[in-house]
Amino acid sequence: MIGRRRGAAVAAVAGAAALLAVSARRRFVVVTVQGASMEPTYRSDDRVLVRRGRAPARGEIVVVEQPVVGLGWPAPPVPRGGAPGGLARRDWYIKRVAGAPGDALPAEAGLTAPAPHGRVPDGGYVLLGDNPGKSVDSRQMGLFPRERVLGTVVRVLGR
Repeated sequence: MIGRRRGAAVAAVAGAAALLAVSARRRFVVVTVQGASMEPTYRSDDRVLVRRGRAPARGEIVVVEQPVVGLGWPAPPVPRGGAPGGLARRDWYIKRVAGAPGDALPAEAGLTAPAPHGRVPDGGYVLLGDNPGKSVDSRQMGLFPRERVLGTVVRVLGR
């Protein structure tokens, strides 16, 4: 009897651990920084932990899907909270949120596209690299849609 209880407890703990691992994989992703657009904050080959699933705020650093200049995005958005399996087949930027929905359009972005009352519209973000001379961001691409934001950088994991 004790052996059965112990076996059931071990099975329950293993099942809970597996469920937690699947949940964590859907909520957190590790991304490697490529390029100099976020220097000095991040350098090429830095690895960062990204939390998926919540809307970022001004000042936070996000990973966002890279559009094709002049064409937009080649594939539908990655489903929020979905399995991260298809993430490796996409190209990603790492940028700082300079304007979130409802914020005034930041002057440094130089956006000329119309926005209601000079504010970032719902579902849009102004994203800028910390190294303007090396960054392709909202200065060239305009607003980035929320559905293309993978998540918010939580911490650096190293190189």
